[in-house]
Amino acid sequence: MKAIKSIFVAAFALFATAANAQKSDYEFAPHAYVQLNGGAQYTLGEAKFSKLLSPNAQVGFGYNFTPVVGLRLSANGWQSKGGWSDNNSFKWNYVAPQLDLTLNLSNAISGFNPKRVVDVNIFAGAAANVAWNNAEANSFADDHMMTYLWDGTKVRAFGRAGIGFDFKVCSRVAINLEASANVGSDKYNSKKGSNADWYFNGLLGVKVALGKTYKTPYVEPVVVAQPVEEVKPEPKPQPTPQPQPVVKKATEKTVNLFFNLRSSDLSVVEKAKIQELVAFLNENPSAKVSVVGYADAGTGNPTINMQYSQERANVVTKALVAAGISANRITTEAKGDTVQPFADNESNRVCIAIGK
Repeated sequence: MKAIKSIFVAAFALFATAANAQKSDYEFAPHAYVQLNGGAQYTLGEAKFSKLLSPNAQVGFGYNFTPVVGLRLSANGWQSKGGWSDNNSFKWNYVAPQLDLTLNLSNAISGFNPKRVVDVNIFAGAAANVAWNNAEANSFADDHMMTYLWDGTKVRAFGRAGIGFDFKVCSRVAINLEASANVGSDKYNSKKGSNADWYFNGLLGVKVALGKTYKTPYVEPVVVAQPVEEVKPEPKPQPTPQPQPVVKKATEKTVNLFFNLRSSDLSVVEKAKIQELVAFLNENPSAKVSVVGYADAGTGNPTINMQYSQERANVVTKALVAAGISANRITTEAKGDTVQPFADNESNRVCIAIGK
């Protein structure tokens, strides 16, 4: 129990300092999630490790109130084992409804970032362990070690704490790896040991968010003041204008659409550039457009940068289609950080669209 108390104290101390974490380019959205895991349990005892392993499963429902703090209600159970030698082991069944406080260490230390591949979480809480089917232990009733034999159904309080790793598949789905330590009364495994009974769970499963986990901050559009129209004197008669030479229409249009760090959102200025490209394509019905996304090599890694460049190319393509340009006229490509079209690092967070 002292170990669990220490984890609680450390977790709240970390939460108190989380306000100083770096500012994120994204805004956290409170959300619920469901979680399904399966794995194995090891019950602490005197028999060898393999004799005290048993199957384990867990289903849970949680809610993340902030980027750091959440609550999870879950049910864990299947089977526990006990024994004092390799030839004297026994098993029984249990289910444990449990309530945990969860803390996201990655967000607390490095700031909220929904594009992060791995999140590290710690949790601590309490469980009501409901155990039954203890017939195998009762078959050892004559042994002097089985002082705490029980039968029927028993409910005991347990404390618990653990750590989990979320490996993100997409913004709402993650592969979850979790380990926990659970401690209760000495009577759980029917043996008198003058110390608490422990079991440890190792679980692998999936976590699915029930809604959006983040949103991009709203950017107030810049309003440019219009100049006051100047009153001009009546114009003097002008000579008859001569015919002007015919100006040929432009046959190619290039726009450079720049993005913020770790972002694939178009600003108001960049959206205006897309409208210029749309106007060109409407004036030239036979023209096609090439959309290529890039990422700067100075930040991130090749895998993440390829993802950002693809998202940037996709968002430009969607904007063109939404403006009425046929998808058949558009080719879309992502080059990550393998090509750097500009000399300065920041300008390479770009999508280049060429119509011709």
